[in-house]
Amino acid sequence: MDNFLQNKKILFLTTNFFQYEKAIIQEMEKLGATVDFYDERPSNNNFGKGVIRVAPRLFSWKTNRYYNQILSDTKDKKYDFFLLIKGEATPLSFLKKFRKLHPESSCIFYAYDSVEEYPKFLKLQQYFDKVFTFEARDSQKYNWHFRPLFYIDAYQTKVTTHKIYDLSFVGSAHTDRYFISEKIEKELHKNKLSSFFYYYAPSRIIFYLKRIFDSHFKKFDIRKINTQPLSHESISKIYQQSVAILDINKPFQFGMSMRPFESLAAERKLVTTNPEIIHYPFYNPNNILIIDREQPNIPKDFFQTEFQPLPKEQLEMLTIQSWLEGIFKKNQDDYWKWW
Repeated sequence: MDNFLQNKKILFLTTNFFQYEKAIIQEMEKLGATVDFYDERPSNNNFGKGVIRVAPRLFSWKTNRYYNQILSDTKDKKYDFFLLIKGEATPLSFLKKFRKLHPESSCIFYAYDSVEEYPKFLKLQQYFDKVFTFEARDSQKYNWHFRPLFYIDAYQTKVTTHKIYDLSFVGSAHTDRYFISEKIEKELHKNKLSSFFYYYAPSRIIFYLKRIFDSHFKKFDIRKINTQPLSHESISKIYQQSVAILDINKPFQFGMSMRPFESLAAERKLVTTNPEIIHYPFYNPNNILIIDREQPNIPKDFFQTEFQPLPKEQLEMLTIQSWLEGIFKKNQDDYWKWW
């Protein structure tokens, strides 16, 4: 892959999401870019995150001050690209001012959540030259570019490790995820299959607050909550010790999370509640089992066949390098769209 970002200057805003933002910066710089990065949240403590998500107006003074500082920091710079991922906290007024100050910049927005969860995306789009989404349904409905997510290099390991678990899961505690995974664990035990489940929450305080507003969390065993996120290296090690990886999508979201890409890069099978995976170029029923989130059936024989590695060209399309190429150089709609 050529250095298509050679000598390009990029302003990059996104949230802190499990160090993926650092991997994106590292890859852009590896491709020759100079990157100025700002966290799109003015505060990353647990209280600040909660207020921004639930009642952003209460934090508007701090948000406006923060974004005015970004404008001041960058007003005399020339950017080839402005990349915004997520956009949950970014004020529309900032986007309007940035476009006026930097008419030379190509502005790109990428959504890794659905419009149903974040209707604000529809207000953001007017300020961008290109809009990408990981959600096929939003791509169809709003005529946005469709580009699924990626895996980072930490997961593409070829270390041969003794399998300890038949199925493992590492992920955030949200929506009906725990309720479904409990059903899945019962199925696994019934079939004498082993498992490892790691549920993450930023803090126990946030977890208890969610229990007040979300009925799903009332059923959650607090003893199973972990407030320490695992590193990508630690997660990769768990994957290497597993036959298959579990993916539970949000009930209102059908875009693929990082998990399918990471499990395939690690040459591990995937068990998923997301039925739309059948449309993706890498779908192979030998490697990927689709289960019903209400009545999951986990056949034992799925774990008894070997993973079939993806062709090299197909695996390359799942890399972070390919994702960046699709965002900055040439959209990959022809490859990913199935409708």
